[in-house]
Amino acid sequence: MTDAAADKRLIRARIRALKARLTEARRADAAEAVFASLERTGLFQRAHRILLYCSLPDELPTRAFLDKWAGRKQLFLPRVNGDSLELLPYDKERLSAGAYMIDEPEGDDIADVSSMHLIVVPAVAFDCRGNRLGRGKGFYDRLLAGKSVATVGVGYDFQLVDGLLPAEPHDVVLDMVITERRIIGG
Repeated sequence: MTDAAADKRLIRARIRALKARLTEARRADAAEAVFASLERTGLFQRAHRILLYCSLPDELPTRAFLDKWAGRKQLFLPRVNGDSLELLPYDKERLSAGAYMIDEPEGDDIADVSSMHLIVVPAVAFDCRGNRLGRGKGFYDRLLAGKSVATVGVGYDFQLVDGLLPAEPHDVVLDMVITERRIIGG
């Protein structure tokens, strides 16, 4: 195992332990603060077509935000297809458990990533330069490779690590990171 791989493994374990301590009230409060900050950004206000994600139990909850904006902006969610992500319109009535037991959209109306105005990206950890550490499958790095779509990472404040994350040449740097206490970039 390389030093970078070992560092990533340790960071993932540390963040997982911190997430495990969160109460439902703390999760909800953090999500409310993060998404209120996102709503105030010019990136969000100018965007009409936005890729979000259905959160896993240990991620910043997204469902209330999805429901709030579903009729006011064109929202899309990813669906895993092999090693890549397909982007489909959000419809809370047309979701089913997909890969990794994440709620994914059903249907055939696949959108191109370049048609998005904003992509809200989950991660395990972020740094002050917009580097992100995902779960290790590389889905978002492949999706965003070579694309010029605005990206915002969202998470809990403890997911914003001190120092720099181990980054590789294929890793995509985010334009902005928003936690309940800080906004980096923009």
